[in-house]
Amino acid sequence: MTTIPRIVIAGTHSGCGKTTTASGIMAALTARGLVVQPFKVGPDFIDPSHHTVVCGRESRNLDPFMIGEEGVRDCFVQACEGADIAVIEGVMGLYDGVDGSDCSSTAHVARLLDAQIILVVDVKGMSRSAAALVKGYAEYDPKLKFAGVIMTKGGSDRHRTMATTHITLPLLGWMPRSDALLVESRHLGLVMGEEDARMRFVGDFVEERCNLDAILAAAEETSEISSQVQKFSRKDANIKVAVAMDAAFCFYYRDNFDYLRAAGAELSFFSPVSDALPEADAYYFGGGYPELYAEALSRSRCRNDLVRAADAGKPIFGECGGLMWLSRSITTADGAVHKMAGLIDADAVMEKRFVALNYVVGKTVAGSAVFPSDMSFRGHEFHYSRTIPDADVRYLFALERGAGIDGRGNDGAVAGTTVAGYTHMYFGRDGAEAFCRMRF
Repeated sequence: MTTIPRIVIAGTHSGCGKTTTASGIMAALTARGLVVQPFKVGPDFIDPSHHTVVCGRESRNLDPFMIGEEGVRDCFVQACEGADIAVIEGVMGLYDGVDGSDCSSTAHVARLLDAQIILVVDVKGMSRSAAALVKGYAEYDPKLKFAGVIMTKGGSDRHRTMATTHITLPLLGWMPRSDALLVESRHLGLVMGEEDARMRFVGDFVEERCNLDAILAAAEETSEISSQVQKFSRKDANIKVAVAMDAAFCFYYRDNFDYLRAAGAELSFFSPVSDALPEADAYYFGGGYPELYAEALSRSRCRNDLVRAADAGKPIFGECGGLMWLSRSITTADGAVHKMAGLIDADAVMEKRFVALNYVVGKTVAGSAVFPSDMSFRGHEFHYSRTIPDADVRYLFALERGAGIDGRGNDGAVAGTTVAGYTHMYFGRDGAEAFCRMRF
C-alpha cells in the first residue's frame, strides 16, 4: 500500500503542451531534491522516455484496458517504492478513452488513484472562451478532483488577463509560447528522450512560471492505495534473454522486464545496429525505428549471427519494429530496399501515414517455441509500415481486436522458433511465465 502524494497532468486534447508541462513539473520537483516517480496513462512509449530522462526513474504505463483496474493500482504501488511523489501524465484529452468510452481515459486513471488533476489548456487564439472550456471540463464528471489549471502557449500580459480573469479553477501556471521548449517530432510522435533531452531543462521554465508549492499541496490531498499482489520477487534465473535496446529498438513496456525477471529470466541488453549477437537462450526485439537505421542494420554483424541462432533453434520474438527487422527487407520512405534478417517470409514497406492504431485483444491459436496455445493477451499496435507476407506464412496470434499483419486479425508470423508480429504485447505474469517456459 502507499499514501504517496500524486498529481495527474491532464490535457484538453493532444498537442496542448501536456508532455512539456508534465516533464517540466517532474524536472522542477527533481531539482528541488524530490524523488519523482513518473507515469504515463495509455500505451505510449515515447513520452515515458522523456519522463525517464528527467526523473532518473523508469516511467511506467498505467492502462486499465491492457492491465485492468487492479493492475493499475498494483503497478502504481510497486513503482512508487522509494519515491517522494508521483506525477502521472495523461493521454489525449482528459475524457478520451477506448472507442469514445471512459475506459483507459485519464479521468478513469485519476479516479482509480484518487489523484487531483491539473488541467493543461492551450490558450493560443482564445481569451474569455478559455473560462468556458475550463468550466466544462471541471463540471463534466463531479467525481473528479481538480487542483487547478496551467495555461500553455500564452501571449502578452493582456492576453493572460483576458484568458484567466473568469476561470473557475485556480490558475497554477501561465506558460508563454517558447520555441526553446519545442521537441522535434517524426512519424510516430516526439523523438525519444535519449535523443532530445531538453525536457530536463523545462524545469527552470516551470519553476518560474508555475506555482509549484500549490501543486505539491494538491498532490498531498489523497488517500491510501492498496496493492493486491505481492512485490515482484525474482526467481533464480533459469533462462538468459538478450533484449535489443538501442535507437532502432526502444519501445518496451518496462513492466514486461519486471515480469520476465520475476519469472526467472536473466536479461541482458545489446544493440543490433552496432553489436554482435550476444550469447543467450532467447532473443527479444521490441518496436522502435528500424526504418531509420535500415542501412546500418543491413550491414550489422548481428544479422548473420541471428540467422545462425534461428538455425540452432533459439526462440526469437519480435514486436512491430522487431517484425520488420526479422523480415526479409524494409523498403524505406525514399524507396530504398534494405536487406534484413530474413527469418520471417515477408517484406516491410513504409507508408506515408499510419497503417494501424488500435488496442489489441487476442489469443494464441497454436503452440510455438515462444508461447503456448490458448494463451490470451492484450496489447497495442501503432505503425506506419505494411508487412507483406508470403501466402504460406503461418500465424500464432488470432486477434479479436486489432489489424495484425494481414489487416484481418492474423498476427504473430511463425517460422521455426521465431515469432514476430505487430502487437506490442503486455506480458503480465502469465505471458512472462510462458515466455520463460519456452521449449528448446
